[in-house]
Order: sequence, then structure tokens, then C-alpha cells
Amino acid sequence: MKNKKQVSNKKRKININKDKIKEFFKKNYFNFFKEFPIILVFIITTLANTILLRLLTIHKISNPKPIIIDFAILFIISSFIPLFKKNKSKIRYIMFWSIFTAILCIIHAIYYTYYSSFASISLLATSTFVVDVGDAVVENVMKIEDFIFIFSPIILYYYYRKKIKNKEIKKLTKEEKKYSFVNLLSTGAIILLISSFTITKTEWGRFVKMWNRESVVSSFGLYVYQGNDIVQSIQPKINNLFGHDKAYKNVKEYYEENPYQKENNEYTGIFEGKNIIVIHAESLQTIAMKQSFNGVEVTPNINKLAKEGLFFSNYYSQVGVGTSSDAEFTFSTSLMPSSSGTVFVNYFDRQYDTIQKRFKEKNYYVFSMHANNGDFWNRQTMHENMGYDKFYSKSSYEIDETIGLGLSDKSFFKQSVEKLKTIDEEHDEPYYGTLITLTNHTPFSDTELMDEYPTTWTVNINGSDVTRDYINDTTLGNYFRSVHYFDQAIGQFITDMDEAGLLENTVIAIYGDHDARISKKYYNILYNYDPYEDKERKEGDPGYIDYNDYMYKLDRKVPFIIWSKDKKLSKEITTATGMINAFPILGNMFNVHSDYQIGKDTTQLKDNTVVFSDGSYVTNKIYYNNQNGEFYSINGDAVDEEYINSNSDYANKIIEVSNNIITYDLIKEIENKTSDN
Repeated sequence: MKNKKQVSNKKRKININKDKIKEFFKKNYFNFFKEFPIILVFIITTLANTILLRLLTIHKISNPKPIIIDFAILFIISSFIPLFKKNKSKIRYIMFWSIFTAILCIIHAIYYTYYSSFASISLLATSTFVVDVGDAVVENVMKIEDFIFIFSPIILYYYYRKKIKNKEIKKLTKEEKKYSFVNLLSTGAIILLISSFTITKTEWGRFVKMWNRESVVSSFGLYVYQGNDIVQSIQPKINNLFGHDKAYKNVKEYYEENPYQKENNEYTGIFEGKNIIVIHAESLQTIAMKQSFNGVEVTPNINKLAKEGLFFSNYYSQVGVGTSSDAEFTFSTSLMPSSSGTVFVNYFDRQYDTIQKRFKEKNYYVFSMHANNGDFWNRQTMHENMGYDKFYSKSSYEIDETIGLGLSDKSFFKQSVEKLKTIDEEHDEPYYGTLITLTNHTPFSDTELMDEYPTTWTVNINGSDVTRDYINDTTLGNYFRSVHYFDQAIGQFITDMDEAGLLENTVIAIYGDHDARISKKYYNILYNYDPYEDKERKEGDPGYIDYNDYMYKLDRKVPFIIWSKDKKLSKEITTATGMINAFPILGNMFNVHSDYQIGKDTTQLKDNTVVFSDGSYVTNKIYYNNQNGEFYSINGDAVDEEYINSNSDYANKIIEVSNNIITYDLIKEIENKTSDN
């Protein structure tokens, strides 16, 4: 039995320890925040904003790590407040950070709605483009709840006016200033250090690579993400100082292990010497080709081309933050887009091996046409770098009919045919041309000049025809109507080309540049609407389809069609194919290639891995989500761990190689060293 005196001493020690802890917190925190309560209000309201941002975007707030890390960063920001001599300077400093962080949250909220990712500081370089798509952002992306974050500076200012403004604030001595600064700074630093030990190896890998921005925000919080993003964004300016040798070795070894090898198949050289027109179709999704309303197809002309040509029905866009420009880049180079910034804006001065340059080597006249400003996505500069001989931009067209962002597609195609006649007459050599459309761009609301195409259903109920609104006048309904207009424009373009004799000896390639960024909720209506009951089916109802996130991702695929009047291929390719595969596919048909192409010709493959910029990928068997490590079996196929790991390794490798080539301008360096030898 323990001695009563020993027990008493133990209790006394515990009480002494408790007293010391209380005294420590009282001296270091309670007294300080009692004298400067506005700092505590700043930390609480600003932290609430970051939690709210994650709730509204990724819908996850259960993970405590980002909350703790954001809290630590706010402590570090607050540590500088005691150093200001004047109270007004303290208040201004706090208000600045409160307003700045609120604006930061607003920008991320709006950006996430459109791109399903968090904004990058590198996009500041493309801020001039926002003016051109401003209506799209306001009408289809920006929501009133995006501005809820301004509550933080409002509360802070209100607290200052009511509680602080006319109250004497304690003036700290020189020693107290130094002590408070060190105390707050070290507290934040210690919390960060402790938090770093809870971060997994996978999370650190994503932090370094920044391929998956959502994952970084989920694990490290908003402020660490933003700091890391700034470092990643200025990387192009300092790339010659760090990491070059490792990147060069990595790329050199990849191509030594994976050299280009010509593999002949039934399509090899079938179009050699022919003209080619590539139509870059804005926001064209394959799902639109499957829809009809009251017996009228959304895309009858495109469907006809798909049946007569080579149709890649399982084709995916692989764009990053550069959207349309990334689609152009990946289509033309068979490289992945940059994981940091946009190639067309941030890396336009690099050397790339493009399909346009390969056609020029075969004495083709190479041009592009787009009835928008030449500096949109820096196309005027980048198209020259890619190898185009001429860019027919907005100044080359008469803007006689405007829909959405600019010249209507029907007028664009009509005027382009006239330009193609001139090109055909003036140039003896064959030509390669890219036509970039504009009308089918979000928000799909400018439909006054479009032919009436209601997305309604007519059903017979008790012997009477009843018309249901279905998705009419919804974003998805307006999208299908817009696609129907584009389809009419394509149909007229083919007719006009044929009448002008321009289809002879010419190949038409059409690809959707990216999906239409339409909310999943509309697809639920598309699949689960019951026209007889005039309501959306719910779980448990007959015919209900459990439309999950993976089905939504798979439905965002875009079409790729290769068609020629002279040669009907009439074949559907169902192998998973991406934008990165376009160059190898067309290159095989025209006998051109790049030694740096990463994609494969998928016309003969049974399975292929299509990699997305965040490290996720899709094959014919699964869709793998790199963020959460989950996969979705597309056809119920069983796959083993080796299948997942090997594809994940491949995804990481081609992203890394592409990023290294882009960041360090390695094609130019490899070519120079090869020529020297």
C-alpha cells in the first residue's frame, strides 16, 4: 500500500504541472489575445473561410490536417502584428490579409465550378482572356454563394468599429513586441512541423508534383497550396538553375527505352499526299451524338460522318488549365499539357515537334483559321511556333453574325470555304489546315439566331400526345440545342466544300476539344426522367439508374472522326484513346511522325491507357482516380493490383517526361546535341 505522503506529493506535482501549463498559456496567449482580441477574430473568421471553401468545392471537411495547417499559417501571418508601432498600422495589416484571403477564396470557388480544380497564380498571365469569356463566367459559372467569403472582412471591420476604434489599445514595449512576435511565429512553425509528420508519402509526392491540385488543398490547406503554387508558377523563370540535369537524363532515358518504331497496319499511308482539314470543335461531347428528341437526332450530320469514316467513340480530352489551347497542344505534339501553367502562355517560346512541322517537311502549306482575337490563348505567337504558315484570325473575317463569344459557326465555315478556294487556287502543294470553332461555348444561352430545336419529349397518354419539357431551357438542353446548330454548320460546310470541288483528295478530321463543363445534376435528369409521370426517378423507382461520379466522368468523352469522301472507312474504334494519340494515328495515315510522340496509334490496340493531367487514367477496363486511389470497373472486369500499379507508373512517367520537355526546352537541347555529334 502506497504511503499517504507519496500520494499527496504526486497530487501536488500534478497540480503544480497544471498550474504551470495554465500560467504558460495565460502569459503567452490569453493575456495577449485579451489585449488584442481583433487578432483572434481575424484568425477564426479567416480559418472559417478556408473550411467553407473546401465544403463548397470538394465537399470534404472531415480531414483535420488542412484545418490545422491553415491555422498555423494564420498564426505566422499574425505574428508580425505586434511589430507595428502604430495601432492604425496593425488594423490595416489585419484588414489587408482578411480582404486578400476572402478574394482568394472567391477566385478559387468560381474557378473550381468551371474547371473542377483550384486556380493557379500562373493564370494571372492569361487574365486578359477573361474579358472575352466574361459573359460565360457570369451566366454559367459564377454563383451568389461564391461571395459568401466576404463575411470575414465584414465581421472584422464591424468588430473594429464597435469594439476597438475608440478604445485605447495597449502599447507594447520593445521587449514585449519581440516576445509576442517570436511566440506567435514559433507556435505556428511548431504546429506546421508536427503536422508534417502526419503527411503520407503519397501526399508529399502530390505536393511536389502539383498534378492534382484538389488533393494538395485537401491535405495541406489553402495557404500552403497557394505558396507552393507560386513557387511552381515561377519555375519557368528559374528552370536553368535547378533540376535541369536530372530532367534531361530522365527524358533521354525514356526515349532510349521507348524509341519510335514504325508499325505498318491497314491504315498506313492511305491518305499520303492528300489535303487535310482538322476541325477543332468547341465543347463537342460524344454523348450529344447519342441523343434524339421526338425522333430528331441532335447531330445527324456528325453521325453520318462517323458512320462513313473512322470513328473513335471512346476518345478523351486530356486538357489541363489551358482547356482549348491544351487540346491543340496535345493533339499537335502527342505530349501531355503542362502541369504548371499553360503551354500556349507560359511556355510558348520552347521548341516543339508538331504535326504541323512534319507536314511542312512534306511540302504542305499549313494554316489555321479562327474568328477570334489572334492573341486569345496567345495563338498568334504559338501558332507560328507550332509551324503554321498563316493564321487567319478575327481580322480576316467579316463579323456579320454573332452568337455567343463571336462570329457564328455557320458564317465562319461559309467564309472559310471562300478562303479555302483561294488557298487551293494559289498553292500547288497540298495543305494542312486547322479550323477552330467558337459558337458551341458555354454558357449556351445565346440561342436567338439558332433554329428551333426544343429538347422536349412527346408521349402518348390515354390516347393524347403530351409534350414534356424534359431538359428544355436547362443548361444541358441549351447545350444540345447549341450542338445541333454546330451540326447544321458542319453539314453545310461539307456541302459547300463538295460544291466547290474541295472535297476531292481531302480528308476531314473532327475532334471535340474538351467537355462542356455541365453539372452532373443535369445528366441525372437525362437518365432518370420519367415522361409519363413527369418527374425524375428516385432510388428504388423502376428504371432508376444510379448515375455515379465515374459514369459522369466517362460521359465527358469527346468524339474523334476521320472522314474522306473518296475513301469510306466505316469503322468504329472502341479502344480507349486520348488527344495524345491523334498525332500517331493521323501520322500513320499520312506517313509522318515525331521522334518525341508519346501516344500510340490505337487503331489496332485492344486496350490503351489514357492519362489525365492529375495522374488519373482510363483504360478499356477501369477508370482510376489518382486522388483517392479508387478505381471503377467499366464493364465489371476484374483487375489485379499489378494492372493498376503498372498503369499508374506509366501515367506518372509520361506526365513527368512531358513536363520536363516543356519546362526545360529539352527537344531543342536534344536536337542541338544530336546535330553537333
